[in-house]
Amino acid sequence: FDMSTVSTTADEEQLARRIATLDRILGPNAAGTGGRLNVNIISSDMPGEKIESGPRYRRGTEIMKIVRTLLNGEHLDFDGEFYQLKLDPPRITTLSGKCPPFYFGGLSHEARECAAEAADVYLMWPDTMDKVRENIADLKARAANHGRTLKFGYRVHVIVRETEDEARHYADRLLSKLDDEAGRAIREKSLDAKNYGVQRQQELRGAADGDGFVEENLWTGIGRARSGCGAAIVGTPDQVLAKLRAYQAEGIEAFILSGYPHMQEADLFARHVLPHIEHGPLVM
Repeated sequence: FDMSTVSTTADEEQLARRIATLDRILGPNAAGTGGRLNVNIISSDMPGEKIESGPRYRRGTEIMKIVRTLLNGEHLDFDGEFYQLKLDPPRITTLSGKCPPFYFGGLSHEARECAAEAADVYLMWPDTMDKVRENIADLKARAANHGRTLKFGYRVHVIVRETEDEARHYADRLLSKLDDEAGRAIREKSLDAKNYGVQRQQELRGAADGDGFVEENLWTGIGRARSGCGAAIVGTPDQVLAKLRAYQAEGIEAFILSGYPHMQEADLFARHVLPHIEHGPLVM
């Protein structure tokens, strides 16, 4: 289970308590090694708030450090740029007694530094295999500069069918009634419409072939109708499995997958792909 939270000036002690409470409500993971909760940190402007990216990401870094210390059951004595706090840990703890994994994404220098300094999992949107490899190498080096290591996650949509023609036909059908101007309006309504990650998704669409594929089995058409994660792995079970394994070979350990409609695509993935993948809670 993933929970998204936005970096705000809210009471960090209360945030730690809420995370611990939700972790206990969700119960243990399938392996019995801890809770089921992962926390996706989103550092973006709130309605009515405008902060430049540098200070905003530095604030997000401080929040992750504060909450991690409290959820690890440690006394907090923090003197930062944005927060000066001395706190005892909350009385309620997570099931493991440790802070759940923090997922964090972003392509700007400031976002990468924030992830390298304070996150557990660097989460990427769809990209070419060369760029995935480049990003992983960059984040590993940045984390090492802080005396840390990172794990890596990948967020992508999936369309899997018994034949490649069926998968491609369904991808085409998804957008068959989409007007390009309507799609542009949908994308521009998003709060993240101008960030580096969204711009990169636009670049991928621009580099794609006439059918929307930017590389083998990676279809960018989905990004015509939404902001954010704008590509899908499209193909047969073997092709989808090969693509996922290629990402794993580069160091990706966590996948966040979805489809349209979600339940239908989740069922198809569960029947055709999941039985062939070793899967379970991410080991931190």
